Amino acid sequence: MRISIVTPSYNVAPYLEATIKSVLSNLGDGDEYFIIDGGSTDGSVDIIRRYESRLTGWVSEKDAGYADAIGKGFSRATGDILCWINSSDVYLTGALDAARNLMTRDRDLIFGDDFYIDENGRILSFSKGWVPDLADATLYGGWTPLQEACFWRRDVYERIGGIDRSLQYAADYDLFLRMSRAGRAVYVPYTFSAFRRHLGQKSISGSREYRVERFQCRARELRDVDEPKILGLLKRSGLRVMMSARARLAPLAWRRPDLLGVAIDTLPCAQY
Repeated sequence: MRISIVTPSYNVAPYLEATIKSVLSNLGDGDEYFIIDGGSTDGSVDIIRRYESRLTGWVSEKDAGYADAIGKGFSRATGDILCWINSSDVYLTGALDAARNLMTRDRDLIFGDDFYIDENGRILSFSKGWVPDLADATLYGGWTPLQEACFWRRDVYERIGGIDRSLQYAADYDLFLRMSRAGRAVYVPYTFSAFRRHLGQKSISGSREYRVERFQCRARELRDVDEPKILGLLKRSGLRVMMSARARLAPLAWRRPDLLGVAIDTLPCAQY
């Protein structure tokens, strides 16, 4: 199976090269890699040009936001499996081959674990992506899987109409919400990637705008659920509490102090 990877990028030059190298080192025969830059002015384009002979395609032009950039990339993709990784995060060695092998016939979407790393690529913490049912966790609990540790079949992506490019804040939540409801989503206990924390990073997951968009996406999907109202209310209440408790307890339950400070480029994709 061929994998198509997209990296949306905008003015993250200090970390972009590490992302590019982590993807290129993982590519197999027939895999594709697209970089969609939003018109960076910080030297990112020079970095991309250094690697353009090894890219399937790239562009640097103004876009309508990160969802628009991701949509542009996937519209060019021809692989059997799709994924995206942001321009400061990295894949662990062997991540794409592991995803390829784990995407068995009975799976449309797999989601796994990742690490948080600092500006220098050293591990800050381990993040476990497990939830018992992704469709319920997203719809009723407002949960979003670890995006850079997710891989899905192109046909399920196309079946739902792809990423909603009009969304500015919760496009990743909306995409995984719709794909998990349309296909067979399975947790796999492998650490595929690392999410980098760095100065100047903008987090939108806790913003009011993100919450408003997420609420609108959930409300749209809930209107299509055919179940007794009381059951839906019980699920929403129960899973909101469960996901909130999970967010607080997960760092304690799945601590990996033995890995703190380890350089991420020394670790392969594996079960941790």
